[in-house]
Amino acid sequence: MDIVETRYSTHPDHAKTFTTEELRKHYLIEELFVPGEIKLVYTMEDRTIVGGITPMGETISLKGYDQIKADYFLERREVGIFNVGGSGKITVDGETYEMENKDCLYVGLGKKELLFTSKSTVNPAKYYLFSAPAHKEYPVQHVAFKDIEGDRLGSLENANDRVIRRMIHNEGIQSCQVVMGLTQLNTGSVWNSMPTHTHDRRMEVYLYIDLDENARMFHMMGEPTETRHLVMKNEQAVISPPWSIHCGSATSNYTFIWAMAGENKTYNDMDQVTMDQLR
Repeated sequence: MDIVETRYSTHPDHAKTFTTEELRKHYLIEELFVPGEIKLVYTMEDRTIVGGITPMGETISLKGYDQIKADYFLERREVGIFNVGGSGKITVDGETYEMENKDCLYVGLGKKELLFTSKSTVNPAKYYLFSAPAHKEYPVQHVAFKDIEGDRLGSLENANDRVIRRMIHNEGIQSCQVVMGLTQLNTGSVWNSMPTHTHDRRMEVYLYIDLDENARMFHMMGEPTETRHLVMKNEQAVISPPWSIHCGSATSNYTFIWAMAGENKTYNDMDQVTMDQLR
């Protein structure tokens, strides 16, 4: 299947004129996990690719595409992968990696064959992909969710009691520019990334998971003085340009996977936004 969508970069002066429908069209990725298919979105924000692969019985191969003019997907790229579904396996050039729920796999530049399978069609694996251009080969590395203790931050009183697990970052799995991890909100907490921030050096994508069918996520975006919001459901992703804030609150607790690429890999490189700056 070809990359089904291309998303173009937008200037903040343009974005603040968007209607709700236009905001959703430019930034929201509503459906990533289609049974038996590959769904990929190529965004011009740092030329990243956001994708979902949901194998159903048959193995799915991630190959090169005309849009990136590559003979194989990782000819000039790297990719971080999280499994947000049932158990599965990923095979990289003949080496197989078991992927349980929330496990992470990094695959570097130059790997040619990527095969994705599910152990069950009743509860299939759902592979979330975030890919960026790469200039150097780093080794394939797998990290199990159960092996990362994470850092507990926030408080129940401030509705942001959470655990952050960093997987692909300067002190963890090495990469050219991809940075990935996940944050789990504990029961009774609903706010993420507040007080909020921007980072002109990197774009970012949030994938929200572990939300009930009727729960909704209210994701905040836009310049600090021109904020907008998107109403999102479970397993939807949102593209955040470097100039935009990215934070939100939901009707229940949840998990989100954050993925960044750009100028540097410094997790703490953020331009903090004070509460009195927000409009």
